[in-house]
Amino acid sequence: MAGVLTVTASSVGVCGRLLAVLPSLSARKALCASLSSSKCYSSMSWNSLRCRTTVLPSRKLVIRAARTESKGVTLGSRAPDFELPEPLTGKVWKLDDFESYPALLVMFICNHCPFVKHLKKDIVKLSNFYMKKGLAVVAISSNSITTHPQDGPEFMAEEAKIFNYPFPYLYDESQDVARNFGAVCTPEFFLFKKDGRRPFELVYHGQFDDSRPSNNMPITGRDLSLAIDSVLSGQPVPSIQKPSVGCSIKWNPEVKA
Repeated sequence: MAGVLTVTASSVGVCGRLLAVLPSLSARKALCASLSSSKCYSSMSWNSLRCRTTVLPSRKLVIRAARTESKGVTLGSRAPDFELPEPLTGKVWKLDDFESYPALLVMFICNHCPFVKHLKKDIVKLSNFYMKKGLAVVAISSNSITTHPQDGPEFMAEEAKIFNYPFPYLYDESQDVARNFGAVCTPEFFLFKKDGRRPFELVYHGQFDDSRPSNNMPITGRDLSLAIDSVLSGQPVPSIQKPSVGCSIKWNPEVKA
């Protein structure tokens, strides 16, 4: 099923703002082509497309993005081991690095997905707030750079700088970590709790909140924050957990013999 993201374009300089939310270079070019009085050019990198616009009447752009829901993962299961590089710093992170924390939030995100872009600033705010309360947070990108080079490590490092990610943003090149977690979409959230020496145990696998790029609902982070509050206060996590909705993880193309 395809989700629809509607954007209204008008006035001077709006093209630059619209380009920031478009998921691909082809979509950006389509935008520029649709604004007949605009002058556009691109430099060497995919994300450096720029436009200059004259005053134009308001018009709507409809961006279609594949919608995928997170699938059932057994609550109570252990956090899978991982060992992944952080493109921004070059450091390799392991699950063991978070052993001293009472709870761990693992997020599967990427650079280009409109569903991630919709929540990105609020994900940073929520992470900053709860990391001060003892929550460990890590983000992972597992998308194929063969099909989506804009999600590659160079651009991940740039993204982490631009948005001041307070958490490590790791690159899962083999996509094995995504498969081990059972992740299928971006964004997708896995919240684990830890009791003493016991391994991290999955207690929440659901949405950030009810807001989507096209439904005009405010971003609150209610569902995820309620689960985190419960874990950090030693209370049971709500059993009703709505699946996260986002773009499908872009799996590496099969190599034909």
